[in-house]
This record gives sequence, structure tokens and C-alpha cells, in this order.
Amino acid sequence: MLKELLNPNPANFNIMVSKLSDILVKSLDEPLGYAINWGRVFSLWPVHLETSCCSVEFGAASSPRYDVERFGILEAFGSLRQCDLIVVQGTVTRKMAPRLRMVYDQMPEPKYVIAMGACAITGGLFFDSYNVLPGCDGIVPVDVYVPGCPPRPETLIQGTFLLQEKIKRSKIK
Repeated sequence: MLKELLNPNPANFNIMVSKLSDILVKSLDEPLGYAINWGRVFSLWPVHLETSCCSVEFGAASSPRYDVERFGILEAFGSLRQCDLIVVQGTVTRKMAPRLRMVYDQMPEPKYVIAMGACAITGGLFFDSYNVLPGCDGIVPVDVYVPGCPPRPETLIQGTFLLQEKIKRSKIK
């Protein structure tokens, strides 16, 4: 086999180049994917869609007592084109749904969604209202659900840990 590969035949050269590329892809894919996902896990930039009382709990999670920044969630700043995490907090109405979708579409890939609170997950207390959506998962794909009314900051931190585990397991496209 080695003798055939070293033979100066163009077909053999193509086989050798394809085998070499397979070896390079297999040896670099896993470590490079690990490094990229590690960077994604510990640098989540959230954008908030705050419509209800869950925003106070998110503010508490950002306070010095809980300090979500030490877990890799940066403060909310920058534009939508820099953020990769959207946290939907509170009631999503039919009038708000197109704006939620617009915010989601403006974010770069990969993007992640956390639905925080009973209102964002199921419509909450207003589930039988004509203008409240029964959850935001019909508008945007939700990665992690954080239950509660309103959820405690510890629950939000646990939800971000679940999202970080999901990001660690994801494949690089």
C-alpha cells in the first residue's frame, strides 16, 4: 500500500491528499471544538425581553449576592448583533410576538433562548386571555425553561448551568 502511494501517479497522489485531510480533520476537530465551546460557555451576552415581574429576579441574580457574571453571563450591554442569549421574562402578548421574533432574528448564530417564569413558559395567570400567548416557544425555539412565578435567582443560575452543559455538548458547524 505504501509503495503504491509513493508511486508518482496522479491518482495515488489524490488518495494520499484525501487521507491526509481526513487525519487532520479528525485530529483537530475535537480539540478545536472543545476550545470554541469553552469560549461560548463562559461568555454569554444576554439580551432581555422584560415584560413582567421576572425582571426584578433577573436583576437580583445580577446583584453582588448572586453575581451571575462569575458564571459567564456578562452584563446586558451592546447591540443585538453582539448578544447570543435572549432571556424572555414575563408575559408575551400577540402584539409583542413579532418584536420578539425580530430581536431573535437579529442575533448572530449560535443563539440561545431561556424562557424565565410561568408567563413566558405557559402564559401564567393570563393563560385564558385572548391576547396572551401560551408560551414563547411558538415564536422562538427555547433551549432552557426556568419555572416559577417569579423564579428565584438560584433557579435562573441553575437554568444557565443547564444551558452551558448543552453548549458544551454541541457540535461546531
